[in-house]
Amino acid sequence: MRIRHIAIASDHPGKAADFYTSQFGFKELRRFGMDPANPDVARRPSGAFLTDGHINIAILKFNDDQLGKGLDYLGLHHFGVVVEDTEAWMAKFEKMGLERVPYDPPPGSQAEIKYRGPDGVVFDITDHPWEGSGSD
Repeated sequence: MRIRHIAIASDHPGKAADFYTSQFGFKELRRFGMDPANPDVARRPSGAFLTDGHINIAILKFNDDQLGKGLDYLGLHHFGVVVEDTEAWMAKFEKMGLERVPYDPPPGSQAEIKYRGPDGVVFDITDHPWEGSGSD
């Protein structure tokens, strides 16, 4: 099992994506919720998806408070793992008493199931790899 997705909460996903692509050479996959005619404005929700060839990196301006830290929270938001059988993992987590985090994905985003783990850290599980995540 490998981490294949990391999400970063950002006040301006486009500017953050520009930084990571120019400085680290990450490939931009797509953006949503941003107006190219007004690049200094990022509305809620908006985001950019990048890849290093192995991990999907989502830089997002959230419209819901999944962490319970407020919408002004910036930084590492959650991580995601590809599993073979989401139903089996869901049953396992529910048996453990883990809290499922409500999630209303923006149009065109990855279908994932969110849980709150130790220390309140949110993680996703899915049986479909994120765009740009490696297959090894």
